[in-house]
Amino acid sequence: MKLGFLLGYSGKQIHIPMELIHQAESMGFDSVWTAEAYGNDAVSTATWILAQTKKIRVGTAIMQMPARSPAMCAMTSMSLHQLSGGRFISGLGASGPQVVEGWHGVPYGKPVTRTREYIQIMRKIMGRDGPVEFDGQVYQLPNKGPGTTGLGKPLKSILQSSPEIPIYTASITPAGLACAGEVADGVFPVWMDPQKYDIIGEHLDKGFAKAGNGKSLKDFDVAPFVMVAANDDLNAAFDSLRPWLALYIGGMGAKNKNFYHDYATRLGYGDVATRIQDLYLSGKKDEAQALVPNALIDEVSLVGSHGRIIERLAPWKEAGKRGEVGSMLLSVANPQILELFAKEML
Repeated sequence: MKLGFLLGYSGKQIHIPMELIHQAESMGFDSVWTAEAYGNDAVSTATWILAQTKKIRVGTAIMQMPARSPAMCAMTSMSLHQLSGGRFISGLGASGPQVVEGWHGVPYGKPVTRTREYIQIMRKIMGRDGPVEFDGQVYQLPNKGPGTTGLGKPLKSILQSSPEIPIYTASITPAGLACAGEVADGVFPVWMDPQKYDIIGEHLDKGFAKAGNGKSLKDFDVAPFVMVAANDDLNAAFDSLRPWLALYIGGMGAKNKNFYHDYATRLGYGDVATRIQDLYLSGKKDEAQALVPNALIDEVSLVGSHGRIIERLAPWKEAGKRGEVGSMLLSVANPQILELFAKEML
């Protein structure tokens, strides 16, 4: 199993912990991941890191697809691939309607269809088999729709082909997971219970079957985000992660359109997920956070003392041996915790 760690996105001031990144690189961590919401972008920070490292791979978790065309994303990926000696990972996500329509000012539309077409176009561009033409529901190349001049022509990238650039997608919905299995090289579940792989795996298998050519987990990286709360005070450790899960389960989406609530339900926490959502959407965030079960936190993250974290790594290691988790992407900002994982996992 490979180890990576998440930087997330910055607040008002962009901060990139290069000392921590260099430490992770020296210890054998495979990857570090940048992010974007509606502040800093993921590409600039990834570029900054790639320019100051030698071995560690750098990925975006995620680049928001509605914010850039498939061609622009392919151009970015191919450029960083060349400049870094093949260390860039193109991580994509649909984002959510609040950001897509409220910030980027474009329709949210059909995220799974967008994802499939987006990656298909990127593959065509990066493969350089010929000028790119595409006639999809979301994207048309050349575009001949309303307002166009009719002068568009199929083009082929000037850069040399680089079909080996890995493309990951962020997804937890059944349709999104199937799409990832079909067209991507990996998937980011926002969280995951390593002992309940089938909740993800049954949908990935559908995508693998649709992709054909014998595609399987051997060709695919399941790379969940894993929050780490290291604290000898176990209750304090659990409490530190409640706001995170309450936000996603309760506040990331409307009442009847919250993918994280649905995912928590599939993990077996439907009743409490609904209560968390009701409280969160009514403005009672503290009460919503208090309802997040310790059991759920314990299943999808690593919590407690160093010794307890080492014990709780057992199911993750077993999932790695089965090939059901290829990478653990850790939310860690403490050098000592990085060392702990490197010692136990690398």
